[in-house]
Amino acid sequence: MASYPTKKAAAASLAAVAIILAILLALHFSGDSRGSARAELLGLVPPDATSVIFIDLDQLRASPFLAALSSWAPNPAEDSDYTQFVAETGFHYERDLSQVFVANRYHGPRSSTLVLAQGKFDRKKIEGYLGRNGKPSAEATGKVFRLAIKPNGQETQASLAFLSDERIAIGDSEDLREALDSASRQSGRADWQLRFDRLAGSPLFAVIRQDPAVESLLAGQSPQLANFISQLPWISVAAKPEGDILRVVAEGETLTDTAAAQLRDFLAGMQVLAQTGLDDPQLRLRMKPEEREAYVALVRQTEIEKINRSEAQAVRVILPITPEFLKIAKLARAAAAPDSADPAVPVDRRKPARQAKPAKNN
Repeated sequence: MASYPTKKAAAASLAAVAIILAILLALHFSGDSRGSARAELLGLVPPDATSVIFIDLDQLRASPFLAALSSWAPNPAEDSDYTQFVAETGFHYERDLSQVFVANRYHGPRSSTLVLAQGKFDRKKIEGYLGRNGKPSAEATGKVFRLAIKPNGQETQASLAFLSDERIAIGDSEDLREALDSASRQSGRADWQLRFDRLAGSPLFAVIRQDPAVESLLAGQSPQLANFISQLPWISVAAKPEGDILRVVAEGETLTDTAAAQLRDFLAGMQVLAQTGLDDPQLRLRMKPEEREAYVALVRQTEIEKINRSEAQAVRVILPITPEFLKIAKLARAAAAPDSADPAVPVDRRKPARQAKPAKNN
């Protein structure tokens, strides 16, 4: 029979093993939970969507780069409606929002947007707020609220519904449930899923399918660039923090090897022009040394490569965004801000202003 100390040691060993297994399982399933939510959201892309944006805020919050990005981004004044929403529901998007999925559909004059958000919601409080400020309607699958929102300063109507206690859907379609049913269909999703799989691990990305509206917009800015864009059936842009650096990767897929080679050469030529411009003596005089160094580093570290895949050719551009570059960009933006504001009334500081003499009483 084993002695008491031996039994005690064995029990301690088993307890330690159990604790380690519990920790590993917790880590495994917590990661799977976030990955599962990501897969579920991306699985609701409408087959006829023209662009998709995905943001994993939980993953971004864990990055040191987020602090640098937050200090660079402007701090707009909070809208009074949002302030009231926070006060009545307790929901703060900076803290409680986990993942956001946005799908846009542009087809001629018609367009629509579907937004899915995953996070920590007090469903009872939020539905109470929406009931007081929107127009609720009961449907077979649950409540749908119609409310006015101002995404670009202009009021528009939107529909909102809870899909679960942790997920809400917002759309500008009058029939939100029909939009969700359309997004849940499997047909036509394989092309999107192929691009999503390539972007696995990126907490922030956008995928754009060829859209005539984008070509028309670029045609007025750069006809040559618009011509290249018209040859790209798919464009992907992803950002991933790596320590205190944000690595931005843009990729355009082409139908032919010739188009890919031409696009790569065009972008490489733009890179050479940028390097030459930064070496210009006159520009050196106008730029601060640290400002020029930040731009020189960005241009030199930018990578441009042609990718050969079995299903398509592609051109990839990789840009490393550093805290130093954000700092310089913030200073440049601050210096340009007064130009957009109303000019201040000039004040003559050479002489003190004369005060009017009091009128004499007759």
